[in-house]
Amino acid sequence: MITRIEPINEQSLRYAKEIILSGGVVAMPTETVYGLGGSAFNDEAVKKIFEIKGRPNDNPLIAHVHPEYDITEIIDYDPPYAADLRKAFLPGPLTLVYPSTGKVSPRVSCGLNTLAVRVPSHKGAQAFLRAVNIPVVAPSANLSRHVSPTSARHVYDDFNGKIPLILDGGECTGGIESTVADVTGEYPVILRPGLITREMIESVCGRCDVYAPELKPGDRAKSPGMMYKHYSPRCITYLFDENGGEAARQTARREAAQGRRVYFLCERSVAKALCAEGENVLDLGTSETEMAANLFALLRKAETVADVLIAIEPKKKDGVMAGVLNRLRKACASKDIPH
Repeated sequence: MITRIEPINEQSLRYAKEIILSGGVVAMPTETVYGLGGSAFNDEAVKKIFEIKGRPNDNPLIAHVHPEYDITEIIDYDPPYAADLRKAFLPGPLTLVYPSTGKVSPRVSCGLNTLAVRVPSHKGAQAFLRAVNIPVVAPSANLSRHVSPTSARHVYDDFNGKIPLILDGGECTGGIESTVADVTGEYPVILRPGLITREMIESVCGRCDVYAPELKPGDRAKSPGMMYKHYSPRCITYLFDENGGEAARQTARREAAQGRRVYFLCERSVAKALCAEGENVLDLGTSETEMAANLFALLRKAETVADVLIAIEPKKKDGVMAGVLNRLRKACASKDIPH
């Protein structure tokens, strides 16, 4: 199969629609990361997504729709506070998990009676979703457990020869996947942190909890991104907290003595305090949004320049940084932890 990367225009959207409506799979941009999309109503298309990604069949998918789509076609109950959240944050990087009408393929939610729905703000994604005018389920467009893609080239590196079309919408500005919140109860519960923070949701709903337990092998995931091992670069990784600078340096010296190329991944202030001038550093940046936008691209870059990646957690832990830390910790989890 020849994989084409095409700019989003009338011609490529016609081709994308033809693929989707015939049960095929298309890579699409969003403001967060690129997605691997197929019709939510087509059982074989959903199955194909799992197979192409090598995705565990107990890890649910998110249905993407355009802003005008009537979600009552696919959700069974819409609590008033969920409507308030949509008004405040959508289109945007927020996914809401509702009771499902059961009209989409049962493979989408892996047998659960819920459905995760999102309205991306990326204009190219909206054009694509309007063109097909059906819910498109789309996990991140990367091989399972690999680093999520923030460019069309990242998608091509993982899926060249496996999918027919990648819609090129440029570099993703968000950089980490959407916040996922369960809205099946009396108040929202965050299942996966992201750019829409707990504090932002509380400002609308008054209360927002966070699902705290880490999933272990055998547990059922209610949302994408809850698996322990995820977002992993193809190099040796270490992760230290913000106070672990000396241990990080000792690790770097030990690995370098073995002839390995060592790079640090950290925020700019930590790099200035820890690393010598000219040392190999992948700079996350300074602001929360900058670090979120840079994370996956730098993890991908690490694969090309480093044998060993030594990551140091940013100092700030809440707000958007809760999502950045969630991804960083999963990306640098020990290679021998079961997943």
